[in-house]
Amino acid sequence: MKMDLNAIIEKMETGDQDAALTALQTYNKEKSQCFLFTPGEEEDRERLGELVLGFLERDLQPSCQLACLETIRILSRDKKSLGPFATRHAMQILIRHAGLGQGEGVTPEIPDLEVIVEALKCLCNIVFNSEAAQEAGAELQLIMGLAERLKQCREPQWNHDVRFFDLRLTFLITALRVDVRAQLARELRGVSLLSEALDATLGLCWPDMYEVARAGFDGCSDLPPLGRQETERAMEILKILFNVTFDSNRRKVDEEEAATYRHLGAILRHCIMSTSEGEERTEEMHSHTVNLLGNLPLPCLDVLLMPKVQQGSIEYMGVNMDAVKVLLEFMEKRLDRGNKLKETLLPSLNLLTESARIHRETRKFLRMKVLPPLRDVKNRPEVGNALRNKLVRLMTHIDTDVKHCAAEFLFVLCKESVSRFIKYTGYGNAAGLLAARGLMRGGRDPGHYSEDEDSDTEEYREAKPHINPVTGRVEEEQPNPMEGMTEEQKEYEAMKLVNMFDKLSREQVIQPMKIGADGKMTSLEPQELHYLARQQFGESNNSDSDSDTN
Repeated sequence: MKMDLNAIIEKMETGDQDAALTALQTYNKEKSQCFLFTPGEEEDRERLGELVLGFLERDLQPSCQLACLETIRILSRDKKSLGPFATRHAMQILIRHAGLGQGEGVTPEIPDLEVIVEALKCLCNIVFNSEAAQEAGAELQLIMGLAERLKQCREPQWNHDVRFFDLRLTFLITALRVDVRAQLARELRGVSLLSEALDATLGLCWPDMYEVARAGFDGCSDLPPLGRQETERAMEILKILFNVTFDSNRRKVDEEEAATYRHLGAILRHCIMSTSEGEERTEEMHSHTVNLLGNLPLPCLDVLLMPKVQQGSIEYMGVNMDAVKVLLEFMEKRLDRGNKLKETLLPSLNLLTESARIHRETRKFLRMKVLPPLRDVKNRPEVGNALRNKLVRLMTHIDTDVKHCAAEFLFVLCKESVSRFIKYTGYGNAAGLLAARGLMRGGRDPGHYSEDEDSDTEEYREAKPHINPVTGRVEEEQPNPMEGMTEEQKEYEAMKLVNMFDKLSREQVIQPMKIGADGKMTSLEPQELHYLARQQFGESNNSDSDSDTN
Protein backbone atom coordinates (compact mmCIF):
# COMPACT_ATOMS: atom_id res chain seq x y z
CA MET A 1 0.00 0.00 0.00
CA LYS A 2 1.50 3.31 -1.13
CA MET A 3 1.52 5.95 1.59
CA ASP A 4 1.74 9.70 1.09
CA LEU A 5 4.80 11.35 2.67
CA ASN A 6 2.62 13.85 4.55
CA ALA A 7 0.58 11.00 5.98
CA ILE A 8 3.76 9.34 7.25
CA ILE A 9 4.86 12.62 8.85
CA GLU A 10 1.46 12.95 10.55
CA LYS A 11 1.80 9.42 11.98
CA MET A 12 5.29 10.27 13.25
CA GLU A 13 4.11 13.50 14.84
CA THR A 14 1.64 11.61 17.01
CA GLY A 15 4.62 10.15 18.86
CA ASP A 16 3.00 6.72 18.94
CA GLN A 17 5.67 4.06 18.49
CA ASP A 18 3.42 1.44 16.88
CA ALA A 19 1.89 3.91 14.40
CA ALA A 20 5.34 5.24 13.52
CA LEU A 21 6.67 1.70 13.02
CA THR A 22 3.85 0.78 10.61
CA ALA A 23 4.24 4.03 8.63
CA LEU A 24 8.04 3.75 8.35
CA GLN A 25 7.93 0.09 7.35
CA THR A 26 5.52 0.96 4.55
CA TYR A 27 7.71 3.86 3.37
CA ASN A 28 10.89 1.81 3.54
CA LYS A 29 9.39 -1.06 1.56
CA GLU A 30 8.20 1.31 -1.15
CA LYS A 31 11.54 3.12 -1.43
CA SER A 32 13.57 -0.10 -1.37
CA GLN A 33 11.85 -0.98 -4.66
CA CYS A 34 12.19 2.48 -6.19
CA PHE A 35 15.28 4.61 -5.53
CA LEU A 36 13.88 7.77 -7.13
CA PHE A 37 12.64 10.62 -4.95
CA THR A 38 9.70 12.82 -5.92
CA PRO A 39 10.87 16.36 -6.87
CA GLY A 40 9.59 19.16 -4.64
CA GLU A 41 9.42 17.01 -1.50
CA GLU A 42 12.83 18.02 -0.13
CA GLU A 43 11.37 19.95 2.82
CA ASP A 44 9.04 17.09 3.68
CA ARG A 45 11.91 14.59 3.57
CA GLU A 46 13.97 16.83 5.86
CA ARG A 47 11.03 17.04 8.25
CA LEU A 48 10.72 13.25 8.22
CA GLY A 49 14.43 12.99 8.93
CA GLU A 50 14.14 15.27 11.95
CA LEU A 51 11.24 13.24 13.34
CA VAL A 52 13.05 9.94 12.85
CA LEU A 53 16.13 11.27 14.66
CA GLY A 54 13.87 12.43 17.50
CA PHE A 55 12.46 8.93 17.80
CA LEU A 56 15.97 7.41 17.95
CA GLU A 57 16.66 9.44 21.09
CA ARG A 58 13.84 7.60 22.83
CA ASP A 59 13.91 4.15 24.39
CA LEU A 60 12.57 2.18 21.42
CA GLN A 61 11.98 -1.46 20.66
CA PRO A 62 14.71 -2.91 18.38
CA SER A 63 12.19 -3.27 15.52
CA CYS A 64 11.35 0.45 15.70
CA GLN A 65 15.03 1.39 15.95
CA LEU A 66 15.70 -0.68 12.85
CA ALA A 67 12.84 0.95 10.91
CA CYS A 68 14.05 4.45 11.86
CA LEU A 69 17.60 3.66 10.75
CA GLU A 70 16.39 2.12 7.48
CA THR A 71 14.50 5.35 6.77
CA ILE A 72 17.62 7.42 7.48
CA ARG A 73 19.65 5.17 5.17
CA ILE A 74 17.11 5.70 2.38
CA LEU A 75 16.83 9.48 2.93
CA SER A 76 20.62 9.89 3.12
CA ARG A 77 20.96 8.79 -0.49
CA ASP A 78 19.56 12.18 -1.48
CA LYS A 79 22.16 14.93 -1.00
CA LYS A 80 19.38 17.52 -0.87
CA SER A 81 17.90 15.89 2.24
CA LEU A 82 21.07 15.52 4.27
CA GLY A 83 20.60 18.61 6.43
CA PRO A 84 19.15 16.92 9.53
CA PHE A 85 21.73 14.09 9.47
CA ALA A 86 24.95 16.07 8.96
CA THR A 87 24.87 17.81 12.35
CA ARG A 88 27.06 16.91 15.28
CA HIS A 89 24.00 15.86 17.30
CA ALA A 90 22.68 13.54 14.56
CA MET A 91 26.11 11.97 14.05
CA GLN A 92 26.32 11.43 17.79
CA ILE A 93 23.02 9.51 17.75
CA LEU A 94 24.07 7.33 14.81
CA ILE A 95 27.52 6.60 16.25
CA ARG A 96 25.88 5.51 19.50
CA HIS A 97 23.48 3.19 17.67
CA ALA A 98 26.39 1.77 15.68
CA GLY A 99 27.87 0.62 18.99
CA LEU A 100 31.05 2.62 18.48
CA GLY A 101 30.74 4.22 21.91
CA GLN A 102 32.48 7.55 21.29
CA GLY A 103 29.47 9.87 21.24
CA GLU A 104 28.65 12.22 24.06
CA GLY A 105 25.94 11.36 26.52
CA VAL A 106 24.89 8.08 28.04
CA THR A 107 25.65 5.08 25.85
CA PRO A 108 22.84 2.53 26.02
CA GLU A 109 23.38 -1.18 26.02
CA ILE A 110 24.73 -2.40 22.69
CA PRO A 111 21.72 -3.00 20.42
CA ASP A 112 21.35 -6.11 18.29
CA LEU A 113 23.60 -6.67 15.26
CA GLU A 114 20.93 -5.68 12.71
CA VAL A 115 20.64 -2.26 14.34
CA ILE A 116 24.44 -1.83 14.39
CA VAL A 117 24.72 -2.74 10.71
CA GLU A 118 21.91 -0.36 9.72
CA ALA A 119 23.46 2.48 11.71
CA LEU A 120 26.81 1.81 10.02
CA LYS A 121 25.17 1.93 6.59
CA CYS A 122 23.62 5.29 7.50
CA LEU A 123 27.00 6.64 8.60
CA CYS A 124 28.62 5.44 5.37
CA ASN A 125 26.03 7.26 3.23
CA ILE A 126 26.14 10.46 5.26
CA VAL A 127 29.94 10.64 5.57
CA PHE A 128 30.31 9.99 1.85
CA ASN A 129 27.83 12.71 0.85
CA SER A 130 28.45 15.46 3.41
CA GLU A 131 31.57 17.44 4.33
CA ALA A 132 29.80 18.69 7.46
CA ALA A 133 29.25 15.08 8.56
CA GLN A 134 32.90 14.27 7.87
CA GLU A 135 33.94 17.15 10.10
CA ALA A 136 31.51 16.13 12.82
CA GLY A 137 32.80 12.55 12.65
CA ALA A 138 36.36 13.78 13.08
CA GLU A 139 35.41 15.96 16.05
CA LEU A 140 33.50 13.11 17.70
CA GLN A 141 36.55 10.82 17.35
CA LEU A 142 34.64 8.33 15.21
CA ILE A 143 37.95 6.76 14.20
CA MET A 144 38.68 5.91 17.84
CA GLY A 145 35.52 3.82 18.10
CA LEU A 146 36.27 2.11 14.80
CA ALA A 147 39.83 1.34 15.86
CA GLU A 148 38.63 -0.15 19.14
CA ARG A 149 36.34 -2.53 17.29
CA LEU A 150 39.08 -3.38 14.79
CA LYS A 151 41.13 -4.60 17.73
CA GLN A 152 38.41 -7.18 18.31
CA CYS A 153 39.02 -8.73 14.87
CA ARG A 154 39.40 -12.23 16.32
CA GLU A 155 36.39 -12.10 18.64
CA PRO A 156 33.40 -14.14 17.47
CA GLN A 157 30.54 -11.84 18.50
CA TRP A 158 30.84 -9.62 15.43
CA ASN A 159 29.41 -11.02 12.21
CA HIS A 160 30.58 -10.33 8.64
CA ASP A 161 28.24 -7.38 8.05
CA VAL A 162 29.39 -5.51 11.17
CA ARG A 163 33.04 -6.08 10.30
CA PHE A 164 32.54 -5.16 6.64
CA PHE A 165 30.71 -1.88 7.27
CA ASP A 166 33.15 -0.96 10.05
CA LEU A 167 35.87 -1.28 7.42
CA ARG A 168 33.89 0.55 4.74
CA LEU A 169 33.27 3.48 7.11
CA THR A 170 36.95 3.52 8.10
CA PHE A 171 37.92 3.62 4.43
CA LEU A 172 35.58 6.53 3.70
CA ILE A 173 36.61 8.69 6.66
CA THR A 174 40.34 8.12 6.02
CA ALA A 175 39.94 8.80 2.31
CA LEU A 176 38.02 12.04 2.86
CA ARG A 177 39.81 13.45 5.93
CA VAL A 178 43.59 13.84 5.90
CA ASP A 179 43.68 14.52 9.65
CA VAL A 180 41.80 11.31 10.43
CA ARG A 181 44.10 9.38 8.11
CA ALA A 182 47.12 10.73 9.96
CA GLN A 183 45.55 9.97 13.35
CA LEU A 184 44.92 6.35 12.39
CA ALA A 185 48.39 5.95 10.90
CA ARG A 186 50.38 7.43 13.79
CA GLU A 187 48.41 7.76 17.02
CA LEU A 188 46.46 4.52 16.58
CA ARG A 189 49.31 2.58 14.90
CA GLY A 190 47.11 1.88 11.92
CA VAL A 191 49.51 -0.27 9.90
CA SER A 192 49.95 -2.78 12.75
CA LEU A 193 46.25 -2.67 13.62
CA LEU A 194 45.11 -3.29 10.06
CA SER A 195 47.81 -5.89 9.40
CA GLU A 196 46.45 -7.87 12.35
CA ALA A 197 42.91 -7.49 10.98
CA LEU A 198 44.07 -8.72 7.56
CA ASP A 199 45.90 -11.63 9.18
CA ALA A 200 42.73 -12.61 11.06
CA THR A 201 40.54 -12.22 7.96
CA LEU A 202 42.76 -14.46 5.84
CA GLY A 203 43.24 -17.02 8.63
CA LEU A 204 47.04 -17.01 8.49
CA CYS A 205 49.77 -18.82 10.38
CA TRP A 206 53.51 -18.01 10.45
CA PRO A 207 55.93 -20.92 9.92
CA ASP A 208 58.81 -18.42 9.93
CA MET A 209 59.32 -14.72 10.70
CA TYR A 210 58.35 -13.45 7.24
CA GLU A 211 56.85 -16.65 5.85
CA VAL A 212 53.07 -16.83 5.73
CA ALA A 213 50.71 -19.76 5.19
CA ARG A 214 46.99 -20.33 5.38
CA ALA A 215 46.10 -22.06 8.65
CA GLY A 216 45.47 -25.74 7.95
CA PHE A 217 47.23 -25.56 4.57
CA ASP A 218 50.85 -25.09 5.65
CA GLY A 219 53.16 -26.43 2.92
CA CYS A 220 50.39 -26.63 0.28
CA SER A 221 51.21 -24.92 -3.02
CA ASP A 222 47.58 -24.95 -4.24
CA LEU A 223 45.39 -23.06 -1.79
CA PRO A 224 41.59 -23.12 -2.02
CA PRO A 225 39.98 -19.83 -3.12
CA LEU A 226 39.13 -17.33 -0.42
CA GLY A 227 35.43 -17.10 0.41
CA ARG A 228 33.36 -14.16 -0.83
CA GLN A 229 33.02 -12.56 2.61
CA GLU A 230 36.71 -12.92 3.47
CA THR A 231 37.63 -11.42 0.10
CA GLU A 232 35.31 -8.45 0.59
CA ARG A 233 36.74 -7.67 4.03
CA ALA A 234 40.33 -8.19 2.85
CA MET A 235 39.84 -5.70 0.00
CA GLU A 236 38.41 -3.07 2.36
CA ILE A 237 41.44 -3.49 4.64
CA LEU A 238 43.80 -3.17 1.67
CA LYS A 239 42.08 0.07 0.63
CA ILE A 240 42.37 1.53 4.15
CA LEU A 241 46.04 0.53 4.33
CA PHE A 242 46.60 2.28 1.02
CA ASN A 243 45.19 5.47 2.55
CA VAL A 244 47.33 5.35 5.70
CA THR A 245 50.57 4.37 3.91
CA PHE A 246 50.21 6.87 1.07
CA ASP A 247 53.51 8.68 1.79
CA SER A 248 55.49 5.78 3.28
CA ASN A 249 57.79 5.27 0.29
CA ARG A 250 58.66 8.97 0.22
CA ARG A 251 59.97 9.27 3.77
CA LYS A 252 62.55 7.54 5.91
CA VAL A 253 61.30 4.89 8.30
CA ASP A 254 62.98 3.68 11.48
CA GLU A 255 63.78 0.05 12.24
CA GLU A 256 60.51 -0.58 14.06
CA GLU A 257 58.47 0.81 11.18
CA ALA A 258 60.54 -1.16 8.66
CA ALA A 259 59.81 -4.38 10.57
CA THR A 260 56.09 -3.52 10.59
CA TYR A 261 56.12 -2.91 6.83
CA ARG A 262 58.02 -6.15 6.19
CA HIS A 263 55.44 -8.03 8.24
CA LEU A 264 52.69 -6.40 6.16
CA GLY A 265 54.62 -7.14 2.96
CA ALA A 266 54.70 -10.84 3.82
CA ILE A 267 50.90 -10.81 4.17
CA LEU A 268 50.58 -8.95 0.87
CA ARG A 269 52.71 -11.60 -0.82
CA HIS A 270 50.17 -14.15 0.40
CA CYS A 271 47.37 -12.00 -1.05
CA ILE A 272 49.11 -11.95 -4.43
CA MET A 273 49.44 -15.74 -4.35
CA SER A 274 45.79 -16.24 -3.31
CA THR A 275 42.70 -16.49 -5.48
CA SER A 276 39.07 -15.73 -4.81
CA GLU A 277 35.76 -17.03 -6.10
CA GLY A 278 35.84 -15.93 -9.72
CA GLU A 279 38.52 -14.40 -11.93
CA GLU A 280 37.09 -10.89 -11.69
CA ARG A 281 37.12 -10.87 -7.89
CA THR A 282 40.65 -12.32 -7.84
CA GLU A 283 41.92 -9.60 -10.16
CA GLU A 284 40.26 -6.91 -8.04
CA MET A 285 41.95 -8.20 -4.89
CA HIS A 286 45.31 -8.42 -6.68
CA SER A 287 44.85 -4.85 -7.93
CA HIS A 288 44.37 -3.49 -4.40
CA THR A 289 47.37 -5.54 -3.23
CA VAL A 290 49.62 -4.18 -5.99
CA ASN A 291 48.53 -0.61 -5.24
CA LEU A 292 49.45 -1.09 -1.58
CA LEU A 293 52.79 -2.79 -2.33
CA GLY A 294 53.70 0.31 -4.30
CA ASN A 295 53.35 2.37 -1.09
CA LEU A 296 55.78 0.30 0.96
CA PRO A 297 59.33 1.57 1.54
CA LEU A 298 61.51 0.08 -1.21
CA PRO A 299 63.83 -1.93 1.08
CA CYS A 300 60.78 -3.80 2.39
CA LEU A 301 60.00 -5.27 -1.04
CA ASP A 302 62.55 -8.01 -0.37
CA VAL A 303 59.76 -9.97 1.35
CA LEU A 304 58.46 -10.81 -2.13
CA LEU A 305 61.50 -13.09 -2.51
CA MET A 306 61.90 -14.37 1.06
CA PRO A 307 59.89 -17.60 1.26
CA LYS A 308 61.85 -20.78 0.78
CA VAL A 309 61.73 -22.64 -2.50
CA GLN A 310 59.16 -25.42 -2.19
CA GLN A 311 58.10 -28.24 -4.45
CA GLY A 312 56.13 -26.81 -7.36
CA SER A 313 57.43 -23.24 -6.91
CA ILE A 314 59.44 -21.34 -9.51
CA GLU A 315 63.12 -21.18 -8.57
CA TYR A 316 65.61 -18.82 -10.18
CA MET A 317 69.13 -18.27 -8.86
CA GLY A 318 68.07 -20.11 -5.70
CA VAL A 319 65.19 -17.69 -5.03
CA ASN A 320 61.43 -18.29 -5.03
CA MET A 321 60.00 -16.26 -7.95
CA ASP A 322 56.34 -17.26 -7.60
CA ALA A 323 55.18 -13.78 -6.54
CA VAL A 324 57.23 -12.01 -9.23
CA LYS A 325 55.77 -14.30 -11.89
CA VAL A 326 52.21 -13.56 -10.71
CA LEU A 327 52.93 -9.80 -10.74
CA LEU A 328 54.34 -10.03 -14.27
CA GLU A 329 51.29 -11.95 -15.50
CA PHE A 330 49.01 -9.45 -13.78
CA MET A 331 50.83 -6.56 -15.47
CA GLU A 332 50.61 -8.18 -18.92
CA LYS A 333 46.90 -8.86 -18.46
CA ARG A 334 46.31 -5.17 -17.70
CA LEU A 335 48.49 -4.20 -20.66
CA ASP A 336 46.52 -6.43 -23.04
CA ARG A 337 43.25 -4.97 -21.84
CA GLY A 338 44.41 -1.49 -22.85
CA ASN A 339 41.79 0.46 -20.84
CA LYS A 340 42.82 3.39 -18.63
CA LEU A 341 46.47 2.31 -18.66
CA LYS A 342 47.56 5.09 -16.33
CA GLU A 343 45.26 3.86 -13.56
CA THR A 344 45.35 0.11 -14.22
CA LEU A 345 48.84 -0.64 -15.58
CA LEU A 346 51.25 1.79 -13.92
CA PRO A 347 51.00 0.50 -10.31
CA SER A 348 52.15 -3.00 -11.31
CA LEU A 349 54.69 -1.68 -13.83
CA ASN A 350 56.24 0.70 -11.29
CA LEU A 351 56.32 -2.06 -8.66
CA LEU A 352 58.18 -4.42 -11.01
CA THR A 353 60.57 -1.62 -12.01
CA GLU A 354 61.55 -0.78 -8.43
CA SER A 355 61.81 -4.43 -7.43
CA ALA A 356 64.10 -5.09 -10.41
CA ARG A 357 66.18 -2.02 -9.58
CA ILE A 358 67.02 -3.17 -6.05
CA HIS A 359 67.02 -6.98 -6.45
CA ARG A 360 69.48 -8.55 -8.87
CA GLU A 361 67.62 -11.86 -8.94
CA THR A 362 64.32 -10.18 -9.78
CA ARG A 363 65.91 -8.13 -12.56
CA LYS A 364 67.55 -11.17 -14.14
CA PHE A 365 64.34 -13.21 -13.93
CA LEU A 366 62.27 -10.40 -15.46
CA ARG A 367 64.83 -9.81 -18.16
CA MET A 368 64.72 -13.48 -19.09
CA LYS A 369 60.93 -13.21 -19.45
CA VAL A 370 60.68 -9.75 -21.04
CA LEU A 371 63.98 -9.31 -22.93
CA PRO A 372 65.17 -12.77 -23.94
CA PRO A 373 68.21 -12.92 -26.30
CA LEU A 374 67.31 -11.25 -29.61
CA ARG A 375 66.52 -13.50 -32.55
CA ASP A 376 63.97 -11.52 -34.53
CA VAL A 377 65.92 -8.67 -36.15
CA LYS A 378 63.78 -8.36 -39.30
CA ASN A 379 60.86 -6.61 -37.58
CA ARG A 380 60.82 -3.34 -35.66
CA PRO A 381 60.96 -3.79 -31.85
CA GLU A 382 57.39 -2.48 -31.53
CA VAL A 383 55.99 -5.04 -34.01
CA GLY A 384 54.78 -8.37 -32.63
CA ASN A 385 52.87 -9.89 -29.73
CA ALA A 386 55.75 -10.66 -27.38
CA LEU A 387 55.77 -8.73 -24.07
CA ARG A 388 58.84 -6.77 -25.25
CA ASN A 389 56.94 -5.63 -28.37
CA LYS A 390 53.94 -4.53 -26.30
CA LEU A 391 56.09 -2.52 -23.89
CA VAL A 392 58.10 -0.88 -26.69
CA ARG A 393 54.82 0.23 -28.27
CA LEU A 394 53.97 1.96 -25.00
CA MET A 395 57.19 3.99 -25.24
CA THR A 396 55.47 6.22 -27.81
CA HIS A 397 52.10 6.30 -26.01
CA ILE A 398 50.24 9.61 -25.98
CA ASP A 399 50.19 9.66 -22.16
CA THR A 400 53.56 10.90 -20.89
CA ASP A 401 53.40 8.93 -17.65
CA VAL A 402 52.62 5.68 -19.45
CA LYS A 403 55.44 6.00 -21.96
CA HIS A 404 57.92 7.08 -19.30
CA CYS A 405 57.10 4.12 -17.02
CA ALA A 406 57.31 1.60 -19.87
CA ALA A 407 60.68 3.00 -20.96
CA GLU A 408 61.97 3.09 -17.37
CA PHE A 409 61.06 -0.57 -16.83
CA LEU A 410 62.92 -1.70 -19.95
CA PHE A 411 65.86 0.61 -19.16
CA VAL A 412 66.25 -0.95 -15.70
CA LEU A 413 66.10 -4.45 -17.20
CA CYS A 414 68.95 -3.31 -19.48
CA LYS A 415 70.90 -2.27 -16.34
CA GLU A 416 70.51 1.35 -17.50
CA SER A 417 72.98 0.70 -20.31
CA VAL A 418 72.23 2.95 -23.31
CA SER A 419 73.69 0.59 -25.91
CA ARG A 420 71.74 -2.38 -24.57
CA PHE A 421 68.57 -0.29 -24.30
CA ILE A 422 68.87 0.81 -27.94
CA LYS A 423 69.58 -2.76 -28.99
CA TYR A 424 66.22 -3.95 -27.63
CA THR A 425 64.04 -0.90 -28.38
CA GLY A 426 65.63 1.02 -31.26
CA TYR A 427 67.06 4.53 -30.94
CA GLY A 428 63.84 6.15 -32.16
CA ASN A 429 61.78 4.61 -29.36
CA ALA A 430 64.53 5.14 -26.77
CA ALA A 431 65.16 8.81 -27.60
CA GLY A 432 62.56 10.22 -25.19
CA LEU A 433 64.01 8.58 -22.08
CA LEU A 434 67.60 9.18 -23.18
CA ALA A 435 66.90 12.87 -23.75
CA ALA A 436 65.27 13.20 -20.33
CA ARG A 437 68.23 11.45 -18.68
CA GLY A 438 70.90 13.39 -20.59
CA LEU A 439 72.14 10.20 -22.24
CA MET A 440 71.73 11.09 -25.91
CA ARG A 441 75.49 10.74 -26.34
CA GLY A 442 75.38 7.21 -24.94
CA GLY A 443 76.97 5.86 -21.76
CA ARG A 444 75.25 4.57 -18.68
CA ASP A 445 73.41 5.89 -15.70
CA PRO A 446 75.16 5.21 -12.41
CA GLY A 447 73.53 2.26 -10.69
CA HIS A 448 74.23 -0.78 -8.56
CA TYR A 449 74.32 -3.43 -11.22
CA SER A 450 76.44 -6.53 -11.70
CA GLU A 451 78.84 -6.78 -14.62
CA ASP A 452 77.30 -9.83 -16.28
CA GLU A 453 77.64 -9.75 -20.06
CA ASP A 454 74.83 -9.50 -22.56
CA SER A 455 74.92 -12.76 -24.52
CA ASP A 456 74.00 -12.38 -28.20
CA THR A 457 72.37 -15.05 -30.30
CA GLU A 458 74.01 -16.21 -33.49
CA GLU A 459 71.19 -14.61 -35.51
CA TYR A 460 71.83 -11.25 -33.87
CA ARG A 461 75.61 -11.39 -34.31
CA GLU A 462 75.23 -12.12 -38.03
CA ALA A 463 72.68 -9.34 -38.56
CA LYS A 464 74.25 -6.72 -36.27
CA PRO A 465 76.28 -4.87 -38.96
CA HIS A 466 73.09 -4.43 -41.02
CA ILE A 467 70.75 -3.30 -38.21
CA ASN A 468 69.54 0.29 -38.40
CA PRO A 469 70.00 1.54 -34.80
CA VAL A 470 67.14 4.04 -35.19
CA THR A 471 64.50 1.48 -36.16
CA GLY A 472 66.13 -1.47 -34.40
CA ARG A 473 65.85 -3.86 -37.35
CA VAL A 474 67.68 -4.95 -40.49
CA GLU A 475 66.90 -2.50 -43.29
CA GLU A 476 67.22 -3.10 -47.01
CA GLU A 477 70.10 -1.19 -48.51
CA GLN A 478 68.90 2.02 -50.10
CA PRO A 479 70.52 3.70 -53.12
CA ASN A 480 72.72 6.69 -52.24
CA PRO A 481 70.75 9.79 -53.36
CA MET A 482 74.01 11.75 -53.75
CA GLU A 483 75.69 9.19 -55.97
CA GLY A 484 77.08 10.86 -59.09
CA MET A 485 76.86 14.42 -57.65
CA THR A 486 79.83 16.76 -57.60
CA GLU A 487 80.93 18.32 -54.31
CA GLU A 488 79.36 21.61 -55.40
CA GLN A 489 76.01 19.93 -56.09
CA LYS A 490 76.10 18.16 -52.74
CA GLU A 491 76.81 21.42 -50.93
CA TYR A 492 74.05 23.16 -52.85
CA GLU A 493 71.48 20.53 -51.81
CA ALA A 494 72.72 20.64 -48.23
CA MET A 495 72.38 24.41 -47.98
CA LYS A 496 69.01 24.25 -49.66
CA LEU A 497 67.88 21.88 -46.91
CA VAL A 498 69.39 24.12 -44.23
CA ASN A 499 67.47 27.12 -45.57
CA MET A 500 64.25 25.12 -45.51
CA PHE A 501 64.87 24.20 -41.86
CA ASP A 502 65.73 27.82 -41.14
CA LYS A 503 62.48 29.04 -42.66
CA LEU A 504 60.37 26.51 -40.75
CA SER A 505 62.21 27.44 -37.56
CA ARG A 506 61.65 31.18 -38.01
CA GLU A 507 57.95 30.54 -38.66
CA GLN A 508 57.91 28.45 -35.45
CA VAL A 509 56.72 25.34 -37.25
CA ILE A 510 59.68 23.31 -35.96
CA GLN A 511 62.48 23.84 -33.46
CA PRO A 512 65.87 22.39 -34.56
CA MET A 513 67.70 20.78 -31.64
CA LYS A 514 71.18 19.61 -30.78
CA ILE A 515 72.71 17.45 -28.09
CA GLY A 516 74.40 19.64 -25.48
CA ALA A 517 77.50 18.92 -23.46
CA ASP A 518 75.27 17.49 -20.69
CA GLY A 519 73.78 14.95 -23.09
CA LYS A 520 70.39 16.68 -23.12
CA MET A 521 68.59 18.33 -26.03
CA THR A 522 68.96 22.09 -26.44
CA SER A 523 67.76 24.55 -29.07
CA LEU A 524 69.84 24.96 -32.23
CA GLU A 525 70.17 28.57 -33.36
CA PRO A 526 69.95 29.40 -37.13
CA GLN A 527 73.63 30.43 -37.34
CA GLU A 528 74.64 27.15 -35.72
CA LEU A 529 72.59 25.24 -38.29
CA HIS A 530 74.35 27.04 -41.16
CA TYR A 531 77.74 26.48 -39.57
CA LEU A 532 77.17 22.76 -39.08
CA ALA A 533 76.09 22.33 -42.71
CA ARG A 534 79.11 24.23 -44.09
CA GLN A 535 81.47 22.39 -41.77
CA GLN A 536 80.71 19.16 -43.61
CA PHE A 537 82.24 20.51 -46.80
CA GLY A 538 85.19 22.55 -45.45
CA GLU A 539 85.85 26.23 -45.03
CA SER A 540 87.33 26.61 -48.54
CA ASN A 541 83.92 26.53 -50.25
CA ASN A 542 82.09 28.88 -47.87
CA SER A 543 82.00 31.88 -50.20
CA ASP A 544 80.71 29.84 -53.15
CA SER A 545 78.00 28.16 -51.10
CA ASP A 546 76.81 31.58 -49.83
CA SER A 547 76.39 32.86 -53.38
CA ASP A 548 74.58 29.68 -54.44
CA THR A 549 71.96 29.89 -51.72
CA ASN A 550 71.12 33.59 -51.94
